[in-house]
Amino acid sequence: MEVQLQSDPWEWEKPMATYLLRYHSDQLRSIASSPDPNLHYPLFIDFAELMEEHPHLARLIFSQPTPYLQAFDNAALLSHRIVVRDLEQEKNVVEKNFIHVRINISGSPLECSETFPTIGRVRVQHRGILLTVKGTVIRSGAIKMHEGERKYMCNQCKKSFTVYPEVEARNSISLPSICPMQKLKPCGGTKFQYVENTVVCHDYQEIKIQESTQVLGVGAIPRSILVILHDDLVDVVKAGDDVIVTGLLTAKWSPELKDVRCDLDPVLIANSVRRTNQLKSEMDISDDLVTKFKQFWDHFKDAPLKGRNAILRGICPQVFGLFTVKLAVALTLIGGVQHVDASGTRVRGESHLLLVGDPGTGKSQFLKFAAKLSNRSVITTGLGSTSAGLTVTAVKDGGEWMLEAGALVLADGGLCCIDEFDSMREHDRATIHEAMEQQTISVAKAGLVTTLSTRTTVFGATNPKGQYDPDQPLSVNTTLSGPLLSRFDIVLVLLDTKNPEWDAVVSSHILSEAEPDRANNDEDLAKVWPLSTLKRYLHYVKETFKPVLTREAERVISSYYQLQRKSATHNAARTTVRMLESLIRLAQAHARLMFRNEVTRLDAITAILCVESSMTTSAIVDCIGNALHSNFTENPDQEYAKQERLILEKLGSIDDFSDMNRMGD
Repeated sequence: MEVQLQSDPWEWEKPMATYLLRYHSDQLRSIASSPDPNLHYPLFIDFAELMEEHPHLARLIFSQPTPYLQAFDNAALLSHRIVVRDLEQEKNVVEKNFIHVRINISGSPLECSETFPTIGRVRVQHRGILLTVKGTVIRSGAIKMHEGERKYMCNQCKKSFTVYPEVEARNSISLPSICPMQKLKPCGGTKFQYVENTVVCHDYQEIKIQESTQVLGVGAIPRSILVILHDDLVDVVKAGDDVIVTGLLTAKWSPELKDVRCDLDPVLIANSVRRTNQLKSEMDISDDLVTKFKQFWDHFKDAPLKGRNAILRGICPQVFGLFTVKLAVALTLIGGVQHVDASGTRVRGESHLLLVGDPGTGKSQFLKFAAKLSNRSVITTGLGSTSAGLTVTAVKDGGEWMLEAGALVLADGGLCCIDEFDSMREHDRATIHEAMEQQTISVAKAGLVTTLSTRTTVFGATNPKGQYDPDQPLSVNTTLSGPLLSRFDIVLVLLDTKNPEWDAVVSSHILSEAEPDRANNDEDLAKVWPLSTLKRYLHYVKETFKPVLTREAERVISSYYQLQRKSATHNAARTTVRMLESLIRLAQAHARLMFRNEVTRLDAITAILCVESSMTTSAIVDCIGNALHSNFTENPDQEYAKQERLILEKLGSIDDFSDMNRMGD
């Protein structure tokens, strides 16, 4: 076996070409039909399929990727010429100059931990093998031109050979000490001459990927690694994308400095890059668990709000009460349905939540728990953990300007929890409006012009500026502008007012929780919802249900919106069309929470109650008090009936809505 592993890579070119013609003739025909001969074309190979057909060749590619992948590229060109010759009767068939084999390890034995480690566990032992890593792109460099190869001729035997640049030596070319041709009978030539017009240039880009914080323990620092992209791989990913990169781990010298030890910086030369953005929200949900969810709602079909409250009790259970906050967190994490009209204008489905409260009201607890409930989340502060802050910035790395993604870009497709929201930087304040509403960030910095996606739910928390003054607008109490506050669907103010009855109840709850041997291991969902089950439930209803508004729900929401418009004074910034969109999103989210595909009057009324709890609106319903002192009631369905009657009285004639309810949709 050892002798076989040392076989000449070029001896495998014909078997490789035969394999490509047998299993990938469709790709070869597609490449032959492309018009431009100078483009670089990828040829995708499944490593699992190759291992089944040629196990020995697959082992050689894994253990010695540099020479054998180069031989595979040559074999791709050889098989391509055969296909072109067979298709010469057809029009638009052009012979190509560059074809690169790209290896996909999905479903192969290379997905084990030894060959697919986390970035933080990449070590010297991984050098020289076909390695795969997974991470998020945090920086993307400019596309450059890079010399990939050139030919030299031996002055003694007059035969030419190809020389490739060395990444370890900063892409410099080193000539061999002796002629590499005629290995059986070497000529011994030591002088070589450059062959004119043989330089082959390639597109070149450097990106930096960082391991996901979701796989790290507490206190662990996320590691990053530099990745080099060539040819067809350049410009396929941008900052914020989740990627799986397969390639060759090597190292390059750091710049030489006087009296400074020279280190080797690890770098991964990519062979294939796979974006996994569409896989961000995937989660394993068994059929048994879905059946359990359906049985839960069958159990509470006569008292649906009691079942809803059983779910809400599982949100941040260490915090007593705060029913309004827990309902708002659930609706924010679930979100509404994204809408795209005929003109292509997109209305976001993600909701945003802001908690404004005195210290000690549990804001940070809700932030951390919400991050656990989301399959993809980033927790940061308003100042930001990097120079990129919350949005994006341009940084200079090694003399080159690169885009560095901030928290909102890295949380694309998930949840971004921002503590101390009011302390964000100036350049974040200027761009966060677009990031929250249009869900994009337009960048034009240091000559880098692009648009990045921020399809994320924003959950912010902040303290009021000094003592909260209820007579002043929220923008004055928080130093946040009105337009920025209007981006949030719900803004809850948690005021730590003195309430002896509430203090007695909370203290009793905290003291009872401190007693030992009170762990509840009951798996009955009617009583307790564990974190893992709650996380899967929120994900399931978000992915499964696409609720549609009934005419009755539309009537309720429309009447409330018109009433708010009439009573709007200094809060006019909130009572715009954006408020109407928020009501629709919250109603759709509540329908999902209730395991339905239809938005009923109950969902519309609940959305109105959530908005009424927000201090950015002119309160119409007087039954809403301090969100900090809101608690779970024994009979939520009876309590809702009172609130519904009160709201319908404010909106108009109850008889009108009752008649409409009898008519149906």
